[in-house]
Amino acid sequence: MIDFLVIGGGIAGLSAGARLSEHGHVVVLEAEDALGYHTSGRSAALFEKGYGPPSVKALNAASEGYLRSHGYLSPRGLMLIAGPDQRDAFLEDQADLRLTAIPVEEAISRVPILNPQSVGFAANSDFAFDIDTDRMMQGFARVIRTNGGLVLTRQKVKRITKAGHWVVEAAEVFEAKSLVNAAGAWVDEIATLANVAPIGIEPRRRSVARIPAPAGQDVTAWPLMLGAGEGWYAKPDAGKLIVSPCEADPTFPHDAFADDMVLAEGLARYEEMVTEPVTRVETNWAGLRSFAPDGTLVLGPDPAEPTFIWSAAQGGYGFQTAPAASQLVADLAIGAQSELDASSISALRPERLRG
Repeated sequence: MIDFLVIGGGIAGLSAGARLSEHGHVVVLEAEDALGYHTSGRSAALFEKGYGPPSVKALNAASEGYLRSHGYLSPRGLMLIAGPDQRDAFLEDQADLRLTAIPVEEAISRVPILNPQSVGFAANSDFAFDIDTDRMMQGFARVIRTNGGLVLTRQKVKRITKAGHWVVEAAEVFEAKSLVNAAGAWVDEIATLANVAPIGIEPRRRSVARIPAPAGQDVTAWPLMLGAGEGWYAKPDAGKLIVSPCEADPTFPHDAFADDMVLAEGLARYEEMVTEPVTRVETNWAGLRSFAPDGTLVLGPDPAEPTFIWSAAQGGYGFQTAPAASQLVADLAIGAQSELDASSISALRPERLRG
């Protein structure tokens, strides 16, 4: 009998499975051919401790030590950019992200393609880091296997029943004491199959384009550039830039693809702030960031069915919160004391959504 059957092989499922594998036999089921195929494999992969609502910031802070000690972080930096008419949005973002205002001239010295005619304000932090997302997912998977668990792909769940214990029908039939629902945009579908009330998950699409390095410049040391009001971002990636319109358009669970018009609008907002036009898009893609109605994660046993455990609604915060979020899932699942403060735990538990 499996102790914890985890449905979903992205960062939410792998991290929760790794933590739970310290307390019992774990099996992770991923529907696709590869781990992290959907949202986890399409992440911007940035750690910024000040990014997100209060409960997410608490998870960020609690995750930082793990991410550093495992060598998953490397320096990147974050630069907020705004036009002369975006002062209010700039000041709001600067305060929320705790950035230091810098002269436009200094911003241009760091990112030479910024346009002095269109950039009115800039702020910076050196405390933002790239996350080695693939190595992080493989690290959690390795923990599961080392502890005697299994990580299986091509296991799309078709049916879930319960008669004393859970029976899950996928490519094989699995029997488990507890289910961990880490199915990303599909978590409500899994809940419905298990006859558990959904949480009202809302998948939102975010599109990304990869463009050549502007004017052939070396972009390696450039920070991630974020437009005020989160209207766009541009981030160095393997000697090129990835540019996103930062849209959060509600959609349904599916293998997402970029919307050409939305992508063009985002690229135009980026182009307004730089001197080098986008002449070619090498490739584009989209991912689904899934949100609970109140915009923060859903972690822990369902109040109506304690053997059904949520690791859901990561939004855009999945990788940077994974170490602490997964530890909280495990702590709540086994009844252990959590190191997080009580108000953050309350803001993350599924009980808050049950009225």
